[in-house]
Amino acid sequence: MRLLIQPVFVMPTPKSAKPKSKKRARKKPSTIPLPSAGDWRSTDEIEVLRRIQRAREEKHAIANLHPEHPVFSIFEVKSPSGMTYRVEARDVATRSFSCTCPDFRTAGLGTCKHIEASLIWLKRRHKADYKLAETRTSPHLHLVPDGERLRIERDFKRLPSLLRPLFDDDGFLIADAEEALPKIRRTTKVRVSQDVQPFLEARRRAEERRSLRRDYETGVVEGRHPEHVTLYPLYPYQREGMLHLAFGERALLADEMGLGKTIQAVAACALLHHLGKAQRVLVVTPASLKTEWEEQIKRFTTLGLQLVFGPRTARLKAYTASTPPFFTIVNYEQVVTDTLDINQHFKPDIVVLDEAQRIKNWATKTAQAVKRLQSRFAFVLTGTPIENRIDELYSIVDFLDPSLLGPLFRFNREFYQLDANGRPQDYQNLAALRERVRPVLLRRRKHDVETELPIRTDRQHFIKLTQAMRNEYDEIKQQVSQLVQKSMRRALTKKESDILMILLGMMRMICDSPSIIKGHDCQDCPKLDELAGVLDEALADPDVKVIIFSEWEGMLKKVREWAEKNSIGFAWHTGSVPQQKRRGEIMAFRNDPTCRLFLSTDSGGVGLNLQNASVVINCDLPWNPARLEQRIARAWRKHQKRPVTVINLIAENTIESAMLETLATKMTLAEGVLDGSAESLSKAKLKRGNDANLARLKQFISEAPAPTTTPAPKPPPSDPALAFADRAASVLGQSLIHCQEAILPGESSPVVLTVLRDASRNAAVSALFHETDWRGNTPKLHVLDEPTWQSLQRLTEIGLITFNTRATRHLSGEQPPPASKPALTPEQIQRITDLRTFAAKKEKVAKLLIAEGLEDEAAPHQQAAEKALEEAATIDAMQ
Repeated sequence: MRLLIQPVFVMPTPKSAKPKSKKRARKKPSTIPLPSAGDWRSTDEIEVLRRIQRAREEKHAIANLHPEHPVFSIFEVKSPSGMTYRVEARDVATRSFSCTCPDFRTAGLGTCKHIEASLIWLKRRHKADYKLAETRTSPHLHLVPDGERLRIERDFKRLPSLLRPLFDDDGFLIADAEEALPKIRRTTKVRVSQDVQPFLEARRRAEERRSLRRDYETGVVEGRHPEHVTLYPLYPYQREGMLHLAFGERALLADEMGLGKTIQAVAACALLHHLGKAQRVLVVTPASLKTEWEEQIKRFTTLGLQLVFGPRTARLKAYTASTPPFFTIVNYEQVVTDTLDINQHFKPDIVVLDEAQRIKNWATKTAQAVKRLQSRFAFVLTGTPIENRIDELYSIVDFLDPSLLGPLFRFNREFYQLDANGRPQDYQNLAALRERVRPVLLRRRKHDVETELPIRTDRQHFIKLTQAMRNEYDEIKQQVSQLVQKSMRRALTKKESDILMILLGMMRMICDSPSIIKGHDCQDCPKLDELAGVLDEALADPDVKVIIFSEWEGMLKKVREWAEKNSIGFAWHTGSVPQQKRRGEIMAFRNDPTCRLFLSTDSGGVGLNLQNASVVINCDLPWNPARLEQRIARAWRKHQKRPVTVINLIAENTIESAMLETLATKMTLAEGVLDGSAESLSKAKLKRGNDANLARLKQFISEAPAPTTTPAPKPPPSDPALAFADRAASVLGQSLIHCQEAILPGESSPVVLTVLRDASRNAAVSALFHETDWRGNTPKLHVLDEPTWQSLQRLTEIGLITFNTRATRHLSGEQPPPASKPALTPEQIQRITDLRTFAAKKEKVAKLLIAEGLEDEAAPHQQAAEKALEEAATIDAMQ
């Protein structure tokens, strides 16, 4: 039968309607009263009204694809965006419709703006037919998906007797769908819904994934398939990640930074190529990491690749090549403009999103463009799927499977507590959120899979501002204080909020040096003096290389000037360096022994492997703990052969020193949702947008007290060490394993030893330590991670080492096992006696020489005495 298409009808918007006469004037559709955009208290009924409103306001071009059926038909609807969808009208009275748009598939409302636009069109073009349809059912029966099965939607008794054996008494299809559908389509009484084919395709692909994995793993055992499809074998956990991606089809790999997400994704792509399921891969990555992907692909596979650079004509040539290499590597900025070209010409089998936190804000152009990419397989890689809020995880999962978390309004309703104004005030049901994303999410922490990572030591160097810097800082701080006070009385305007953020940034920049702010003449930079001392010590070892981070290029320029003055080679990796030149800078740092420093803004804090460096120095701290860990993970990662030292330069009594604890507490949310920590889930609190910023400012900016009142000073704790341990236990929760106080021989101040499950919480411990009032006797702080502590315990148990302490006191956490101290042998006792006698003689000779004014001659005798007493003390400590 020839298909007859009626002329396309374009629905006019209310504004464009210009009646020719008052008599024929059409009344402007009234606006449906809806909650404001800032009110998240949305019901299904409200969401339906929103779609009706959009259908009224927007232009939609509509055509009936089966005009012989004016109402119960298929309608082609073209949206103002240019996208075309198909609306299926099965029953008007019971509102049984479907649409091929994403909103209909995920919202679960049974309607969308395209359906509502079609109904408005029908009421205008076929008023009588539509009115009749409201009281009569469709003359056809409809086969539709229902859960995991297919069924006749209603009026099953009207099913032709020839088809009855294919269904059970409830109308569910019991015959094989592929065999039954041709028979069903031959009858004019039953229509197969447009939803059936996508349903069957999804079911077929799910079964194919399961059988493909079974066949591969069986084939590995039988020798039909290789266990490793890469040139070098993977670690067991990396192979698990490869299988998760390859056979998950659309999956999220959220391993902690440094565990080799890139390698696992490359291996998954190579596996699908080996199995004949993929011929084209599109890798979307930050521009600075394109060459990193190139190196990893060449190292682990023999598969071809191309990096896309240049103007649109050059990029289009790469997308339209008839036989492109297996891997095509682009950056996010290119995808924003090239999405349609990629879908139309390149048609990738696999899309890999590296550092996928770039799409965490669902409303950005980048996120929207990336989510329009079409492919069967999608691998999302990020070590930080949640940096600040759970919305970020929603946006990332939405790319993989929009149905998993549903529409945003349902997500907000389920996982946020709303205040009286419909604004989010806290999280809820986070355990349920973790379970919801479990099918697509695989996340491992370093301490879960790798017990041989090098020791990481975190050091905080507190630096005093010069008086000139303090004057500049206090001047801006006063302006910020005024705005904060104003915010307590009323909401700040957008202009005031923008000014507040600018001032806040200026305060942080002054902590580095006022000179990096345009127009400031003060060149003071005590951090540079501290940095010079640190580098003198670090670079004394010719094998040590150092990564230096700053958020501001101006600070790095000061470091660069110092390096040039001292003839120290460096690599320069900032946002101002062109993409293709960055590769040369990275290679120089890796391969040139005279290139000792890697100077980078946060453009180099993501994805790069720089494990030839063993020292990471942060000239300033980022707001976000995930970004801080990204910086550190450039060096502290798998295959690092040296202990890693992290040094944070922090301006004393400023916004920077208060940021340390904030960085630690912001990690709680991600740990709870991603890692399943019940304690973290219970502690996760929401701080939204401007509220979070103002909360920070209230914390960082001490308000000037009223002149008539003088607050009473807070008394110091009677037991500072115990107070520190109690607060650490409260803030760190299960991350704190053990805390003890020890007195060492010959020392007047004690040592506080803190053991953590995860070295990433070191900064929080340091912040709590420096905030404690130690009543004039500040102890030394030592922080160990769990693997190091366990190693020391094992060495103690077998007698290879002993803890040389005069006394210890358990403060918090797990009680350590008592150390085994073997008794001294007679030889050791005699040795101690001889050493002490020798030392006494040497001290006596030294005193006689000093009395005669012969200090230079006395020095060797003093040194010999000290050395003998030190050896005796070491032996004595073993008992």
